[in-house]
Amino acid sequence: MHPKPTAPTDPLDVETFANPVQQRRFVAAMNRITADREPGTPVRVYITTGPQMRKSSKWDAWLTRITESLPEGVEVLHYHKAFPGDRPYDWDAVAGDLDGLVILGRQKRPGSRVFLMGPVARLELRSLIARKPVLIYTHNLGLIPVIDCKSQVLAPEDAPRLKLVAPKRWQRDTMTLTAALNALNPAKPGQEERTDTTGHLAHPFVAPPQ
Repeated sequence: MHPKPTAPTDPLDVETFANPVQQRRFVAAMNRITADREPGTPVRVYITTGPQMRKSSKWDAWLTRITESLPEGVEVLHYHKAFPGDRPYDWDAVAGDLDGLVILGRQKRPGSRVFLMGPVARLELRSLIARKPVLIYTHNLGLIPVIDCKSQVLAPEDAPRLKLVAPKRWQRDTMTLTAALNALNPAKPGQEERTDTTGHLAHPFVAPPQ
């Protein structure tokens, strides 16, 4: 008798796409941010998304959910708040005052763990990914650190977009999410009561070896 062929392994059926070293480096970097912050220092997080998402009838609901998922007291900014009226878009003028970034990407299809970002959001992410907490908001799993996601740059070359894939077995109690939220907490953990938000810095998008 011939042995039964084994079923192909689902490459998305993982808890994270980061390897242990990448996770430890990320957590250490987030812990340094937490340790260096003086309690009560303002914390500003920018939500980046495309114009179509901001015009959606669900925009206010998404904004509320993201805000409630972040530590209490975080100031949440987005395009219309950071660039009101006729103020021209100038990311460099805003980025220096930000403490974190949340991506609200477009789902490839309803229920998908694949999220698409335009060229502007991709550049915003790249400017902060190695220095600040950067997370993606997923409609069914909540906030996920981008460090735990898989990425792929999409054409065209002159204005590349980004595809982020959330791990299929993501767990909200992961050390990376805990560390990222602590780094965005205006009060250091243990010094003031805070709301429970649970529900590759060097090479952040390098997948672990297979």
